Amino acid sequence: MGSRKPSAKAKRIEQFKSQLGGMDDAFERENRRKEQGAVARDAARVKKACTSKQRYASYAEAQNTIAACAEHGTTGLHIYKCPHCNGWHLTSHPWNE
Repeated sequence: MGSRKPSAKAKRIEQFKSQLGGMDDAFERENRRKEQGAVARDAARVKKACTSKQRYASYAEAQNTIAACAEHGTTGLHIYKCPHCNGWHLTSHPWNE
């Protein structure tokens, strides 16, 4: 056990805090980490919802593609307007238009 003097106790506390690696900016680091996670999630969402899919410039072009797919046996496709690129995409899930 060390000295009971207040100055010795303060010195031990300061030494302990210095070993923590600087907790002064812990909240800032956590907020930065959360923001980076949000950016990554948004990018993944856009990739899944838009950039990984075929984009059609017009509704008519998407309808022609559905007709061509139906000729080859693929049925149940629906068209929806993409909120990210303002183009048109196809989905096999019913879409509330």
